[in-house]
Amino acid sequence: MNARPVDRLAIAIAQLNPIVGDVAGNAAKVRAARTQASDADLILFPELFIAGYPPEDLVLKPAFQAACRAAIEDLARETGQGGPAMLVGTPWVENGKLYNAVALLDGGRIAALRFKVDLPNYGVFDEKRVFAVGPMPGPVNFRGVRIGIPICEDIWGPEPAECIAETGGEILLVPNGSPYRRGVVDQRLSVSVARVTETRLPLLYTNQVGGQDELVFEGASFVLNADASMAVQLPAFKECVVTTHWVREPDGWRCESGPLAALDPQDKTDYAVCVLGLRDYVNKNGFPGVVLGLSGGIDSALVAAMGVDALGRDRVRAVMLPYKYTSEESFADAAAVASALGIRYDIVPIESAVKGLEQALAPVFEGLKRDVTEENLQARARGTILMALSNKFGSMVMTTGNKSEMSTGYATLYGDMNGGFNPIKDLYKTEVFRLSELRNRWKPDGALGPDGVVIPQNIITKPPTAELRENQKDQDSLPPYEILDQILERLVEQEQPIADIIAAGFDPGIVTRVDRMLNLAEYKRRQAAPGVKVTLRGFGRDRRYPITNKFRDPGTPLPKPDTTLVNNIAARSEAFDF
Repeated sequence: MNARPVDRLAIAIAQLNPIVGDVAGNAAKVRAARTQASDADLILFPELFIAGYPPEDLVLKPAFQAACRAAIEDLARETGQGGPAMLVGTPWVENGKLYNAVALLDGGRIAALRFKVDLPNYGVFDEKRVFAVGPMPGPVNFRGVRIGIPICEDIWGPEPAECIAETGGEILLVPNGSPYRRGVVDQRLSVSVARVTETRLPLLYTNQVGGQDELVFEGASFVLNADASMAVQLPAFKECVVTTHWVREPDGWRCESGPLAALDPQDKTDYAVCVLGLRDYVNKNGFPGVVLGLSGGIDSALVAAMGVDALGRDRVRAVMLPYKYTSEESFADAAAVASALGIRYDIVPIESAVKGLEQALAPVFEGLKRDVTEENLQARARGTILMALSNKFGSMVMTTGNKSEMSTGYATLYGDMNGGFNPIKDLYKTEVFRLSELRNRWKPDGALGPDGVVIPQNIITKPPTAELRENQKDQDSLPPYEILDQILERLVEQEQPIADIIAAGFDPGIVTRVDRMLNLAEYKRRQAAPGVKVTLRGFGRDRRYPITNKFRDPGTPLPKPDTTLVNNIAARSEAFDF
């Protein structure tokens, strides 16, 4: 330790993209960042960086815990020859308990450890399932500077930061694994401003970047000074290592002004999240490319554009799978999308496959009328062909169902739901239209697709149809999307009672019908491919309903609690009440 406190510090933000389980690869990223920020005194990495976040139940494996600790020990030894110290997130076992920890590596040693206190257990998070709660964190003494290290969720409530301030903390360094959802960027900033205001301490917020299964972490790390002014804002969706410069002043530490990247508005961010999530899912799982059914409709057109933006045209293959109900308009629109994106485009008719299935089933269907069963055979023939192409060439099948379809069950199991990943799974149909129009005039930084119009205007303006029967339109089976999506958003994201939705002006019959479809489709969603989380509540990790479920909202106003039955007494801990 220095004999006297330092008056200047260089603290690097390592906004990086780890891979869950790739301990050696993540450690290599730590070393590369340390080399890049060789002029820094200290480097802050995101939450659980050495393991990758979120590790879920992988973190319970003793072999994985041991690998993470060994990597941390190796990195600690490497700090013995001078150079920047590091704060690296890692699982840590102590006294038989597993913690979400941050290790300070300095001077050839693990100089300090801090454990996460507030373990989130809502939405996509299950940390109480795997980690023990740590003690309230006091600051660590780093070269004469008392640094507080609240870990991610620890700043969403006041207590950990207050504890750090009350025990002499001077700077808050916050490692995060905070995934994207709409509105979360503003929420993070609001929470951070609250902690700065309460503690009167500056705060450095480091977030990871990249996709992990359904989750996407957009980075967007930042620094707030003690007056809550923004000193540094890093870009979203980019790996970067940026050194910030700090000065001790009479009233505390101040970060000198650094880069202030502009963050995109919601629609652009939503599109970029879908692209990054798809790119990392394909690349981190080792697929050489992707294949999709290109129908001439808007969903598959947008997915194709996202695929090219994520992976480049040479890694995307589109297949038109026509049947007798496929219109000439759909042929033309699908070909136009493929041409605009510059991707390989094949036509594989499904008539012989459908007729073969119908012939095989004819003896057991004898005397029965044609119905949705025969329509579904078309989707299942298409799904089988796409999966055969995937098996033969190694490419992953992208599914193309939007959230409106996933909500209402307007999709065919083992047909158009076949595939490995769905980049638009959490986008409602109206949002698909909006992002398609957006992509025609803009693309994200780093996107590999062409500029300009890639989705023909006719696809955006024509009525949506699955083309499973003559003159079929989606609105034969569903309410208009502009109404349907508003109802679904209230049912899914907000969990509003049916009575409240009706009171807001929606038709009672439509609302109850949509609610019924939502409930009946749960078994389909349980078998759907993973897809990027965009909204507050995506299907999958953070909306887990039972498949077998007899409860139905009756649509009447909710009954008021009868408080007279409890005699105004609070719950007790005694075994018996007298």
